[in-house]
Amino acid sequence: MAMLWVKTFHIVFIASWFAGLFYLPRIYVNLAQQSDSTVQATLLGMARRLYRFTTILAVAAILLGLWLYLGYGIGMGPGNGWMHAKLFFVLLVIGYHHACGSMLRKFEQGKNVRSHKFYRWFNEVPVLLLLVVVALVVVKPF
Repeated sequence: MAMLWVKTFHIVFIASWFAGLFYLPRIYVNLAQQSDSTVQATLLGMARRLYRFTTILAVAAILLGLWLYLGYGIGMGPGNGWMHAKLFFVLLVIGYHHACGSMLRKFEQGKNVRSHKFYRWFNEVPVLLLLVVVALVVVKPF
């Protein structure tokens, strides 16, 4: 029964983490288009708070996932190649999260050189990563 609660909270924190990853680059789209310093300051404040909150959600999701993996052995043993693939894509999601933080620092320093179009495309990456991870967990193809 306890494992089901851990799994429930893991899923909720993942969904919340991804909500932040979906929205943060949308703020960057607006920042890249904005020249008004007052609006930029507001957007930067929003981005800063969202990144901090999203980081907390990410840490919780990762810790709960580790608990499921190490504590309950989910995905361990023969016939669980899907878990290794999933963990690889989770590392890519973590890298994406850190890239968002790096982009935020560039905006804060006034050093952004990317266009709003870049951020529109960049915003699609977590959708693809989530699709792959969910497919691996549900289908377990190998």
